[in-house]
Amino acid sequence: MSSSSTQLQSTFKSGDTEEWLDIHFTRPLGLLWARFFNHFNIHPNVVTILSIILGAAAGVCFYWSDLTHTLIGIALLVWANLYDSADGQLARMTGKKTRWGRILDGFAGDVWFFAIYAAICLRLQDQPMPGTETPWGIWIWLLAAFSGFICHGKQCQLADYYRNIHLYFLKGEQGSELDSFQKLRAELHSLSWKRDGVWKVFLYFYGNYTRSQEQMTPAFQRFRRQLKEKYGAGPLPEALRRDFRAGSLPLMKYANILTFNTRAIVLYVVLLLGEPWLYFVFEVVVMNLLFFYMRARHEQLCRRMELSNYA
Repeated sequence: MSSSSTQLQSTFKSGDTEEWLDIHFTRPLGLLWARFFNHFNIHPNVVTILSIILGAAAGVCFYWSDLTHTLIGIALLVWANLYDSADGQLARMTGKKTRWGRILDGFAGDVWFFAIYAAICLRLQDQPMPGTETPWGIWIWLLAAFSGFICHGKQCQLADYYRNIHLYFLKGEQGSELDSFQKLRAELHSLSWKRDGVWKVFLYFYGNYTRSQEQMTPAFQRFRRQLKEKYGAGPLPEALRRDFRAGSLPLMKYANILTFNTRAIVLYVVLLLGEPWLYFVFEVVVMNLLFFYMRARHEQLCRRMELSNYA
């Protein structure tokens, strides 16, 4: 294996959690950007901020229905996603991984899609609904709000959580970003508003994000508590880690679908077809079905592991 390939592999979170499109397109190009930014000693968080700007600009372009703006918007969103990959790769290359970076990285995607949803709503609100002469009006905003705040938000939260659970059993605590609402709240209350005010605000919202993830996964939370009681802060048995990975690995493809690439491809297609409202329908129907199926399978896995001799 060449040194370039070795370096690329070292910037992956794990082979288990990487998508085909990321392995063969996003990560290689992201690594080139990571090397570029590393050459100028640019911090990964700065790269994340650049991705936020690019993603928001993409959303603005989708307000117009002409092909030129659509193609520019698609190019900007692809570019933003490359920077979103590069910031993590740069952090792993340089050891500059921070919780600020993780929180900022999650915030980036929220900004992108907020801008995209708002642009699509502004574009469609005075246009007639398909098959009628009635303008979309408030209905496109309600559909977008349900699609984004309820469906998209929960889908990405759970997919992110399941990938970190998988990494926890694959690589241990140091190899994942699996947080706990209880620990985050304890840290929040231990800090001073005068000295750590900004960080306390971030911890508050990040804690709420983590609590939402935990509320969606009761069987895993029960299993996690049992493991903590039995093994404490020590390493988990290799057989337990192997068995959990075997059950979790088939679900990683669904977790990946629920994050960025699949929804971005669908977004590009419906924009090029001139029917962006179909994206919201896709999120509400197709992605929700996948969300509930993945959740049921993962909870079933945790209940099975809970009944084993490990817990």
